[in-house]
Amino acid sequence: MMADSHDNIKAVEKAVEFFNKNEVDLVLHAGDIVSPFTLEPFKKLRGEFKAVYGNNEGDKFNLNRKLKDFDTELTDLLEITYGEKRIAVYHGQNPSILDSIVKSGKYDVVVTAHTHTPEVTLEENTLVVNPGETCGYLTGVKTVALLDVAEMKAEIVELE
Repeated sequence: MMADSHDNIKAVEKAVEFFNKNEVDLVLHAGDIVSPFTLEPFKKLRGEFKAVYGNNEGDKFNLNRKLKDFDTELTDLLEITYGEKRIAVYHGQNPSILDSIVKSGKYDVVVTAHTHTPEVTLEENTLVVNPGETCGYLTGVKTVALLDVAEMKAEIVELE
């Protein structure tokens, strides 16, 4: 999982390298890719790629056009089933909506972002994961997250 890449190509390249090295088969991006050119490094990703809109997406039309190469498109809320776990991905720009998604009881995992602060919490039976900022612009730290759905554990990982 990753989020808030904000056009930092070098950071995205590091994230893709990390995911490939760790044989991650699905990467969820929780928003703020920003520009279509930022999708280029994801072509080297060996796993599947899915993403949601953030509050800073600049060119939604061309982002979605380029995402056809990945057999996906951006939405405000992504709902998937992975390993029998129900997962929602929502950027998190509206705290009330995020709170409703988490408290709905509908999802085993909710992936969010927006705050640029990495965090893993358990709320009721829902694991909430904010992978932090891949770009490293606000905190100076570039992070992603690894989710083990079998164990229902997530780990925040700092990219070098």
